[in-house]
Amino acid sequence: MAEAAAPHTFPWPVVLFDLDGTLVDSASDIAAAVNRLLAELGHAQVDEATVRSWIGDGARQLITSALQHAGDTRTADAVMPRFMRHYEDCLLLEPRLYPGVASTLQALQAAGVRMAVCTNKPAQFVSPLLAALGIDGCFDAVLGAGDLPERKPHPLPLLHLAQGFGVDITQCLMVGDSAADAGAAIAAGAPLVLVGYGYRRDFDLHGCGALAVIDRFEELLELR
Repeated sequence: MAEAAAPHTFPWPVVLFDLDGTLVDSASDIAAAVNRLLAELGHAQVDEATVRSWIGDGARQLITSALQHAGDTRTADAVMPRFMRHYEDCLLLEPRLYPGVASTLQALQAAGVRMAVCTNKPAQFVSPLLAALGIDGCFDAVLGAGDLPERKPHPLPLLHLAQGFGVDITQCLMVGDSAADAGAAIAAGAPLVLVGYGYRRDFDLHGCGALAVIDRFEELLELR
């Protein structure tokens, strides 16, 4: 893949990226894991579009939504160990990078921008997914659910990463696709860019104060 043109001077020295719905379309794999759990519990399957509407707030909320949809009174905690086995088995079925992600990350890296992944995906699954997709070498830090006491939309993950990079949070651009990403950035005081193609559900991308809403990932390189 041809490398995108590096920006002359990118406005932020650090970029923090959400994962699912921003860098990677993993909805089909997550849907497969959810449906394997539902089948194991004796429930009907759900379509991928329905599962997409549940993605973004972490595995526990995902399974809570699935159980509620199925009319199952069990708690997410009660079935989480079973779901996590399915999640691991389905992790690399057919995830794909969104168009322009690889080349844009390469261009930012070439321009000296430091990057991190900040996701609500369970931490143990993040690095294997990045490695399988060939983009693990782009990131100086990776933070997933369970690595800290709080997850997005709490500001702690963003503030923790900024501290690790030794910069003020205002120098860290958050790029995401959901209310959790926006909430974390706003609470932390980080500049925010949202992508229009992810798992936003009914979240108003244009009404939350983001610097930009981009439809092509390469548009990041055009920000000034």
